[in-house]
Amino acid sequence: MSYDLAVWEGDRPADNAAALATFKALRERHAGEGKTPPTPRIRAYVEALLERWIDLTEDDSEERSPWSTGPLIKEASGPIIYFPMVYSRCAEVSAGAARIAAEHGLVCFDPQLGLLRPAPQEP
Repeated sequence: MSYDLAVWEGDRPADNAAALATFKALRERHAGEGKTPPTPRIRAYVEALLERWIDLTEDDSEERSPWSTGPLIKEASGPIIYFPMVYSRCAEVSAGAARIAAEHGLVCFDPQLGLLRPAPQEP
């Protein structure tokens, strides 16, 4: 089982419902066959994630790599990345990935919870 996050370029939606609509539209436009290369900002975000956590292609043990697929950059398409992590580490990794997204001026959305992240109560 995996836990997924979506991170994209753009203005932060006004609320969780707007974020869900934006996520669905971006995923429909950029998922599947014919993916476009990731934008420079999304590529920089993935590089920042991989500075913190090793890519699955470099170490496939759950103790080291939290990602469910690899290489992680292949989950990116244009201005969005929708990526899975192992469920056993989702609390730590999703919180860190959300903080890194905010640091890069990107929107982070948790589709499992239907919430924009980081949430106000998250450090």
